[in-house]
Amino acid sequence: MTEAPTRPIRTVPGRTCGSCSLCCKLMNVPELDKPMGQWCRHCKPGTGCTIHATRPQVCRDFFCGYLQSSTLSQDWLPAKAHFIVTGDPSGIVLYVDPANPDAWKASPFYERIKMWAVEGVPRNRLVTVRVGRRTIAVMPDNDFDLGEMDPGDTIEWEARRGPIGRVYSARKVKAKAAKA
Repeated sequence: MTEAPTRPIRTVPGRTCGSCSLCCKLMNVPELDKPMGQWCRHCKPGTGCTIHATRPQVCRDFFCGYLQSSTLSQDWLPAKAHFIVTGDPSGIVLYVDPANPDAWKASPFYERIKMWAVEGVPRNRLVTVRVGRRTIAVMPDNDFDLGEMDPGDTIEWEARRGPIGRVYSARKVKAKAAKA
């Protein structure tokens, strides 16, 4: 049996990682036993991967939002912004460098992130910010710091009518509680 072909990831013409290797610090790479938030032992910051030719497929397949989206300006280059924009089945995830935990709140980033939340919530697509294990759910009207999340924990959110429009809330659901 053959696998269905996957759509190739397209990058913005002319955009490259250059000296940025922030994904090698912020992302979890189980294939290399590399935890989130720590530099990969195979990365030389500012230069790149020392095992580039033999790096795992998960690394070969990863392209951050900056490389994929022409709507993100040069300000969104992870090395400059101090965070990485990615997508996953639940929506948009920003992985923020713990050395600059509030970088995502600066202009022009925060305004765009809030716009993504406004557009995403009706389609059941959340915007979350990860600073290490700490997770923040970005909702159209508020941001909810959910604290540290473990693998298997989920985010539950709701919208209800308020006196001047929709009011949103979000909370963490522990993995064991989610099974009950």
